[in-house]
Amino acid sequence: MTSPISYVTLIYPQSIAEQALILIQALQQLIVEAKLPLSIEAVASEQKLTQKIRKQLSQQYQQPLLVIDDKQQLTLLTNGVSVSPEWNSLQRRVVSAGRKSELLLQATKLTASSRVLDATAGFGHDSLILASSGAQLTLLERNPLMVLLLKYEQQMMAKQPNWQKLMARLHIVCAESTEYMQPALTACDLQAQTISHAFDVIYLDPMFPENSYAHSSKGAKVGKHMQALHQIAEPPSLKEEQALLSLALSFVAPGGRVVVKRPIQAPVFASQAANESWQNDVVRFDAYFTYL
Repeated sequence: MTSPISYVTLIYPQSIAEQALILIQALQQLIVEAKLPLSIEAVASEQKLTQKIRKQLSQQYQQPLLVIDDKQQLTLLTNGVSVSPEWNSLQRRVVSAGRKSELLLQATKLTASSRVLDATAGFGHDSLILASSGAQLTLLERNPLMVLLLKYEQQMMAKQPNWQKLMARLHIVCAESTEYMQPALTACDLQAQTISHAFDVIYLDPMFPENSYAHSSKGAKVGKHMQALHQIAEPPSLKEEQALLSLALSFVAPGGRVVVKRPIQAPVFASQAANESWQNDVVRFDAYFTYL
């Protein structure tokens, strides 16, 4: 079933009109290549896109916007909060990532030959850590706007020599995770047969409730990326959690594992006890094993 086209307004400062039009053409090409149900309506702003102006734009449009600033950075603007993947800011962490420093890598036990499905990609930050192991990553994201941000970020980062190999290991797909992991309907569905059981690890990082960190020992606050995601996505219900975990366990390769990210005080995902857990003061990674 074809998704209806969503029309998204992109704001850019008139002072960089020429450069902005080039970037908009690049975005439109990404939309076509990824078959995203999006159409961009570009609007030039005579004002400098300060935080105050962005808040005014949010109030004016009452829907998520894309913004290109005078530094040619593409951001998502929703409810007055401006965010982008900002993968460059993770460079030091990605370079030094290892099982000693990253709970996520302890939980996933990846090698350079591993195949990973990040079924809830978001801004892709955890995907970068997973890919630092040398593993091949498929990133699923159901929101077309988020997919466009991820693909644009991947394209920009791939221009930097020290990021090219890692970017080549990321395959970004616009899909609902439960639909992507549905079993093949017929024996003749060769594409589904090829995809099914192709992953050694399936990683789930579903939306946390907004008060998830309220009882953490360090009183952590929800960051701006999570604030933005809360504007465009909702935490799954228990029934949705159960369906997602069941699909993931049936979709992962025999002998593989499903790893779920949870707030430290949150109940176990889908009311199902994990086989093993790794945690710090804020977050917990619960692993569910499958057997040969």
